[in-house]
Amino acid sequence: MSIETGPYLFHYIIEGRVCYLTLCDRSYPKKLAFQYLEDLKNEFEKVNGSQIETAARPYAFIKFDAFIQKTKKLYLDTRTQRNLAKLNDELYEVHQIMTRNVQEVLGVGEKLDQVSEMSSRLTSDTRIYADKAKDLNRQALIRKYAPVAIVIGIVLMLFWVKNKIW
Repeated sequence: MSIETGPYLFHYIIEGRVCYLTLCDRSYPKKLAFQYLEDLKNEFEKVNGSQIETAARPYAFIKFDAFIQKTKKLYLDTRTQRNLAKLNDELYEVHQIMTRNVQEVLGVGEKLDQVSEMSSRLTSDTRIYADKAKDLNRQALIRKYAPVAIVIGIVLMLFWVKNKIW
C-alpha cells in the first residue's frame, strides 16, 4: 500500500508480523519503491526469518541496517541502468496485460457477433416453425372434421335429391 503525505509517499509491505516501510518523494517511481521493499523483505526473511518471533528488544536486528543502507544506495538514482531495466520490465508487463485485454475484448466482440447471428437464425427458425404449426393445425382440423362434413353433406344431398324426385 501507499499513503500520501504532502510531497512524500509512504510505501509499505506487511508480511507476517513484519512491516517493511519506506518514505519517498512523490516523483519516485512506485515500482522501484516496492521493488526495494521486496528486496529488503526477501533478504530479511532469509537472514532473520527464524528469529522474528523471538525478538525481545527494540533493535534486535540492527545488524540488518548494513544491508538496508547498501540496498538503498542501489535504488537512490532512478536513472541507473539497473533501475531503468526494472521500470522497462514493468512497462513490458503492462504492455502484455493491455495486449491480452484488447485481445479478450476483440474475442468478446466476435462472440457477440456469433450470438447475434444465432439470435437472427433462431428468430427466422421460429417464424418457420410457427407457419408449419399453423399448417399442421389446419390439417389436423381437416382430418378430424372432414369425415363428419362429408357424411353430413351426403345426407343433405340425399334429402335434397329425395325432395326433388318425390
